[in-house]
Amino acid sequence: MKNPMRNLQVETVPVSAIRPWPANARTHTKKQIGQIADSMRQFGWTFPILVDGRNEIIAGHGRLEAAKLIGFDTAPVIRIDDMSEAQIRAYRLADNKLAENSAWDEELLKIELQDLIRLEPGFELTTTGFEMAEIDIALGDAEPDPDPALETAKSDLDGPRISSRGDLWLLGDKHRLFCGDALADESYSILLDGEKAVLGLSDPPYNVKIAGNVSGLGRKKHGEFGMASGEMSESEFARFLETSFEHMSANSVDGAIQFIFMDWRHVVEVTEAGISAFGELKNICVWDKKKGGMGSLYRSAHEFVFVFKSGEASHVNNVELGRFGRNRTNVWRYAGASSFGRGRGK
Repeated sequence: MKNPMRNLQVETVPVSAIRPWPANARTHTKKQIGQIADSMRQFGWTFPILVDGRNEIIAGHGRLEAAKLIGFDTAPVIRIDDMSEAQIRAYRLADNKLAENSAWDEELLKIELQDLIRLEPGFELTTTGFEMAEIDIALGDAEPDPDPALETAKSDLDGPRISSRGDLWLLGDKHRLFCGDALADESYSILLDGEKAVLGLSDPPYNVKIAGNVSGLGRKKHGEFGMASGEMSESEFARFLETSFEHMSANSVDGAIQFIFMDWRHVVEVTEAGISAFGELKNICVWDKKKGGMGSLYRSAHEFVFVFKSGEASHVNNVELGRFGRNRTNVWRYAGASSFGRGRGK
């Protein structure tokens, strides 16, 4: 190429006049188009579409689809008319592939995200193109700067924290915590306030007697659960589980995934109750706690996590296998309480 420093001119053309390249090898999901549209709403047009002399896209198919989604009538373009057909085709591939070959400095990325939160606490971080799961991973254990208003309010919370059945806690604008009976319809009505869950997670009691069980070398004794603490027969416990699962299913969207944590002793009851209430057992994950705790014959070093789908629709894909640099498997390796040494209580 004789002159790599082109005199680039930005033109404004009707969206309807821009022609996608029919053999474009780079695909864009509806979700990604939505992300591009969100970015354009937040920041406006910052990167014109690259077209040839016939208004056929060289680079920018995702931006065109996002513009259509938003409802834009016109779009900025830069016209390249001095490339050969071979160069244009090669550039279409290079424009997408070269961006994939870069990496992130994890520490600097963490600092940038923290600065964004500090500069504008309500800023929608997902307009950066990162998913919330990626943002959580990038931030890691970072603690936000303390909110002065919360610091002032701490004096109102001195003394023991006590919650009674029927108490509803409003945690900011988005989160609700209800102290109630998981077997009662009204508990879900109060908690969800007309909404339906897209994911459920439950850790039911194991129907084993707790009193006398100790941890911390005998210094800490656990109290009994309110229900299912060894007083139920096998059939009663199965019905207890099924009733709570039915409420979870009824208050979830069609296709919601339900995670149920349970000890190995009750594999049969959970499986039968879950299939009856939810419909489909998708998988069973194993939580590898890395060190054995209490148990007979063998010390228990794991816990099962049953993964059910409730309803008839395709499952809501909360897991997104293989994304965010993690290959999701059904073995979860996180240390349990017995794996920690001094200070594990904290």
